Amino acid sequence: MTDRTPAIDERRLWSDLMALAEITDAARPWTRRSFTPLFDQGRDWLRRRFAEAGLAVRLDAAANLFGRLEGSEPGRPVVMLGSHSDSVPSGGRFDGPAGVIAALEVARALRESGRTLRHPVEVVDCLAEEPSDFGLSCIGSRAMAGLLAPEMLDYRGPGGERLGDAIDRVGGDTARLATARRSDVAAFLELHIEQGVVLERSRTDIGIVTGIVGIVRLELVFLGEAAHAGTMPMAMRRDAGVAAARLVGFVSERAQALAQLGRGYVVATTGVIEVAPNAINVVPQRGRVVVDVRAEDAALLDAFVAEIEAEARCIAEATATVVERCATLSRATPAACDPRLRTLLAEGAAARGLSSLSLPSGAGHDAAFLSRIAPAAMVFVPCREGRSHTPEEWAEPAAIAAGAATMLEAVLRFDAGAAAG
Repeated sequence: MTDRTPAIDERRLWSDLMALAEITDAARPWTRRSFTPLFDQGRDWLRRRFAEAGLAVRLDAAANLFGRLEGSEPGRPVVMLGSHSDSVPSGGRFDGPAGVIAALEVARALRESGRTLRHPVEVVDCLAEEPSDFGLSCIGSRAMAGLLAPEMLDYRGPGGERLGDAIDRVGGDTARLATARRSDVAAFLELHIEQGVVLERSRTDIGIVTGIVGIVRLELVFLGEAAHAGTMPMAMRRDAGVAAARLVGFVSERAQALAQLGRGYVVATTGVIEVAPNAINVVPQRGRVVVDVRAEDAALLDAFVAEIEAEARCIAEATATVVERCATLSRATPAACDPRLRTLLAEGAAARGLSSLSLPSGAGHDAAFLSRIAPAAMVFVPCREGRSHTPEEWAEPAAIAAGAATMLEAVLRFDAGAAAG
């Protein structure tokens, strides 16, 4: 091979992305859930593509899939690129897979150019970034960060299978889970569709992520008293449905107020609302809500969650109900993207004649966990109407190629900077 400037092959990148998408549940495109036979098929396809690209392929103890391109200086830490290949049910073709295939294309561009970096480069497909049937997301990246706690391995799926057994079933080795923890990563970069409309509406090519929001999922259950809807006077009711509804309103209104404070991105959603006995002529005895709270500012996130808990108690007193349960189902702290990597991405975009802007990520990503062990940053590319987690999710081939080119330029600059240092 001759030594030439590495270049992204847009046609090849797109072809691979569409080929991986075809490994799906035909009745529910584009579905490839973690720990399913379709996920295994997708992984087999990726293994072949990694190997064909000349990468050394392996699975770690947490069933993360890697393809490695060696560097010229043994002992250098790894530049890691990638995302995830699993999807939500009836999801899209781009959320996750675009990042894996773009990372593969960067590695191929480097190898085909004859350019050997000082650092080794690893392409990673992280296990189960999307919320899995075991009630946990970002399983592989948690393990790399040393945050997949032993008790999590005992989480059960719908059929009763342990998470630990499922990881082993797809190629992991949870008896050796500690070996999945990484301390040799110099930088992690992840390409992703924006899942929002900022880039599209501003006609900007590249988004450079400032940080990834922290996420708290809070379950609250109000307990009242069931009664006949026609004969129980309003003043004497203990209506748990009313209590739940009041909390839903508070969460939305308070989130809107906090978003005006200038302390970064903050949103809140009550996506689960249940009442029992759920009959039209019965005053609800039980009202359950699950609230998803997200914010860039860790202190603001914690304060908002505390406000929700306090408001729930006030609502219970006002409605003659009780808060039967108030529990944090999951918590992920906000993750700031590395300033140096963000600068390299901005320089990389400019070198390719691409416009860029900085923006936060309101969604969770593997980069949030990998930022615990290494400098990490993310590249966003525009997606049509901000649609994501839906079959209509779409990004243009040129947009994904532009993101891959930006990432490639950043990798080259990072490696050169290490040499200069």
